[in-house]
Amino acid sequence: MTRVNKQAPLTFRFADDGVVPNHARWPMLVYPSAVTLPAADPAKVLEDLFGSNGWGDSWRNGIFGYVHYHSRIHEVLGIARGTAEIRFGGDKGKVLNVKAGDIAILPAGTGHQRLSSSADLLVVGAYPPFGTYDLCRSVEQHAEALRTIPKVRRPDKDPVYGRDGPLLSAWQED
Repeated sequence: MTRVNKQAPLTFRFADDGVVPNHARWPMLVYPSAVTLPAADPAKVLEDLFGSNGWGDSWRNGIFGYVHYHSRIHEVLGIARGTAEIRFGGDKGKVLNVKAGDIAILPAGTGHQRLSSSADLLVVGAYPPFGTYDLCRSVEQHAEALRTIPKVRRPDKDPVYGRDGPLLSAWQED
């Protein structure tokens, strides 16, 4: 049985390190143990949950083993199976150990990198219905990212909790 566990998120803010800009205004949100997943096809549960809240273009895979970020779109990462050690925020960011049922919501510009993982790691990622996927990882992309990140508007729904989700208050629009 799938169960969504309503909770306040952990919030993390990361400084611009000269390569990874992170987001100047909005924190990364992490919902530990947000979803109790079934053994059979846990990724489908996350895809359906994110999709029901307007976050689509989902994918199933892992997380790249190099530091990268997206400057034109926000991203949600749901751990469907396994465990991983992920550094968020770039080389000077924070390392978190994540497990099945954990969900991280990254505002545009937030660096992320898989440092290690169990062999069975399966991640489901998805995006809000606006923005353009890009993959940034070099210092040469930094200046342009500083221009594009603030233009990515706040989603209408939290990918986990919908219109009542903590994302809407944590990511205040000016």
